Amino acid sequence: MEAESSSPQPAPPTFDGENYQIWAVKMEMYLEALDLWEAVEEDYEVPPLPNNPTMAQIKLHKERNVRKSKAKACLFAAVSTTIFTRIMSLKTAKEVWDYLKEEYAGDERIRGMKVLNLLREFELQRMKESETIKEYSDRLLGIANKVRLLGTELSDSRIVQKILVTVPERYEASLTTLENTKDMSKIPLAEY
Repeated sequence: MEAESSSPQPAPPTFDGENYQIWAVKMEMYLEALDLWEAVEEDYEVPPLPNNPTMAQIKLHKERNVRKSKAKACLFAAVSTTIFTRIMSLKTAKEVWDYLKEEYAGDERIRGMKVLNLLREFELQRMKESETIKEYSDRLLGIANKVRLLGTELSDSRIVQKILVTVPERYEASLTTLENTKDMSKIPLAEY
């Protein structure tokens, strides 16, 4: 256990006001890896120590207080100076997290509009003659992942369908072979 705590921790992902959804996913995983996410998510209260506390009670009390402080410190370290000045007066890690979410994730209506725009962009995509299937699928997957980050499901099977109906004619023979040998609805995106 000692070796674990002495190994250097990677720096938290920095948020500068752009791409909140990506930062939030990275930051949540960062805090989970440090066993601090509970302090953000639950914002638990640390009850005062009873009279004549046991060593175990003292240790648990200190541990829970330290975890809350570390979570808040991580969030402070993970934002630009401009954003820090907006959150520095907040008292708990949960307050900081909720403020950032409200301020930068946008409300439900704005996220819904972003999803609609991304879905429209997805539907308008066509494979270019100069592109490989890998490049095209990566482009589609990039759009799909932006939709997913906004909380809307876009399945891999939908991406596969999109590829199948929009590839240039030069791939027709390959597609016919695939259709005759495999169940197209069950082919994972990685096989394209």
